[in-house]
Amino acid sequence: MIVIKDHVFTLHTRRTSYQMKADAYRVLLHTYYGARVGDADLSYPIRYADRGFSPNPSEAGDWREYSLDTLPQEYSSCGVGDYRIPSLELEPQDGSHLADLRCIGYERRSGKYALEGLPAFFGGEEWETLVVFLEDAAAHVGVELYYGVLEERDLITRAVRVVNKGDKPVRLRRAASLCLDFDGGDWDFVTFDGCHVMERCPHRTPLRHGVQSVGSVRGTSSHHHNPFVMLCAHDAAEDHGLCYGAMLLYSGNFEAAAERTHLENNRLVMGINPYHFCYTLAPGEAFTTPEAALVCSPDGFAPMTHQYHRAIREHLIRDPLKGTRRPVLINNWEATEFHFDAEKLVEIAQGAVGLGIEMFVMDDGWFGSRDTDLSGLGDWSVNLKKLPGGLEALVPRIQALGMKFGLWVEPEMVSEDSALYRAHPDWALGVPGRPQTRGRSQLVLDFTREDVRDYICKAMCQVLDSADISYIKWDMNRSLSDVWSAALPPDRQGEAYHRYVLGLYEVLERLRTRYPDLFIEGCSGGGGRFDAGMLYYTPQIWCSDNTDAVDRLRIQYGTSFCYPASTMGAHVSAVPNGQTGHATPMETRGVVAMSGTFGYEMDLGTVTGEERETIARQVQQYKEHWDLVESGDYYRLSSPFDEGPYTAWAHVAPDRRRALVSLVTGTMHAAPPFSTLRLKGLDPDLCYRVNGKESYRGDVLMQVGYPVPILLNDYQSMQLVLEAE
Repeated sequence: MIVIKDHVFTLHTRRTSYQMKADAYRVLLHTYYGARVGDADLSYPIRYADRGFSPNPSEAGDWREYSLDTLPQEYSSCGVGDYRIPSLELEPQDGSHLADLRCIGYERRSGKYALEGLPAFFGGEEWETLVVFLEDAAAHVGVELYYGVLEERDLITRAVRVVNKGDKPVRLRRAASLCLDFDGGDWDFVTFDGCHVMERCPHRTPLRHGVQSVGSVRGTSSHHHNPFVMLCAHDAAEDHGLCYGAMLLYSGNFEAAAERTHLENNRLVMGINPYHFCYTLAPGEAFTTPEAALVCSPDGFAPMTHQYHRAIREHLIRDPLKGTRRPVLINNWEATEFHFDAEKLVEIAQGAVGLGIEMFVMDDGWFGSRDTDLSGLGDWSVNLKKLPGGLEALVPRIQALGMKFGLWVEPEMVSEDSALYRAHPDWALGVPGRPQTRGRSQLVLDFTREDVRDYICKAMCQVLDSADISYIKWDMNRSLSDVWSAALPPDRQGEAYHRYVLGLYEVLERLRTRYPDLFIEGCSGGGGRFDAGMLYYTPQIWCSDNTDAVDRLRIQYGTSFCYPASTMGAHVSAVPNGQTGHATPMETRGVVAMSGTFGYEMDLGTVTGEERETIARQVQQYKEHWDLVESGDYYRLSSPFDEGPYTAWAHVAPDRRRALVSLVTGTMHAAPPFSTLRLKGLDPDLCYRVNGKESYRGDVLMQVGYPVPILLNDYQSMQLVLEAE
């Protein structure tokens, strides 16, 4: 609900309120974001005092107590007296780098705004939109602040549109998607960091004086930092304490920066990373920032997680399989890598017969001269030596075994040893006269170019039209470097990073439009581009190249704070694990993988009879409980980072009548303590039968707990199926 009165704009969700106010000088002040309150003007706590070296805008005259340097701003200025992190930096023809914004109007709309060429949450009349219009009169630049309010999900989205209203070009040096100012308070800054094969591990530090930031300049959102962060009270935990989540729907360079000032004020700014960013707006042109999504929870992390999960599932993901179970798949990569032919693939698929597996996915090595990672990328024609008769011959053989067919592709890349590169070397990112930097022995195609995008779309369509392909895994196995486009003039190279992301989104949207039933899984060396922007185009993302069940406990735990289990690609792989050497029990590998989108990465033709029985049992169990994993509420019952005796989590049905509880032990030591697992999310007044046996009231299971049996040996697992009587 949006309430507007006397230049005060209040956005209400079910449990929270967000407010801003245009003051007497038309500066848009941020006045409140927190637990739901009434519609009163909440600017009264703002203090005005002369802080010496905090300058005053011209409108304030001799009023030295009024300074942008000390006031909470809704979208912060630059170079005109506020020395904190700016939201916007303009470079008009005079060479100045100022941004001085004043409110000039607003517009309220029913429904949700959309962003051309960019991912955004969507929906109908359950949404409301507010647009607040700001202007830098001297620079002749308009700034439109967009707010989407999804009341039931406590979700507020933000985006910004910058318009050149003058008759001369203006350059954008910085354009953030959100700014949040908080007067006072001690906060922790929570980020989700890591590296390839160990992504999205939570790190929590007190917000200290100065600026703390995370971001990416790798051209993708990256394995190293995720475009989701939190600010929370020092005592905030799963079930109590005030916390704020901020998520950017963007798959390229980003920055999330938090600042604590000498006045104990705090600011969070999030958006496109200003590194190598410079976007020229001709007269009349506009630039739109990526969307950001905010959730405030007065009651801890779990309610925030649930609201993000529900909103992402209901209003962001466009899933061709929505409402139905995704097929359980087998991928051949860990079984064969590049070394396969049609007969080997069919042999692996035959090994899946009778296990309940429903899709076979052929991974890297099926195209061009792709026998190693040194060649072939860009040549999207079938290697007929490996696959005689092409996909037209292979796919029916797989389907005859009762499975659908899926395919791995890496369309954004090119090998120097390829027909494509030999014909179009200028189609790869790279600066003329400089040696090119390689990653994984490959170069990056310039997706800022229309001819490159057209080629990739045509090549992908030829592949998809050649056979009955139900699924593709869209991979991207390196970071961007040497970012220079032959299609852009020298003074516009600062647009290349952003235009690359826009080009990627365009290609994915074109494929989605042509093949509405095609399921696309995103991947970037595993979780190197696991962000909400990609989820708009790919309903799930390969969570990590690390399939070790023990490490996956940490990776999936951190990912769960914002992203639903239905988005996490998770498979059972062979042991000893190639990343860690762990020989985790098959049962445990299955329990961990069931908390994502379930599948297998192994040669099923070589597993033992006992392992086949375990696999068949796991697949059946997943099929029985898939709806809990994909649409239930996710509860973190313990943390794998706490070095406790076990890691536990639960998926609880929306009506709270069913739950799937999973537990994995750590390293076993002698004389283990007795443990009791307290559950969450149940109906306290219902009685639940556990694994079809003993019955407990919901309040007892949550307040007293369930006694955990002693599980001998390392990394053992247990699952509890709860059903209301």
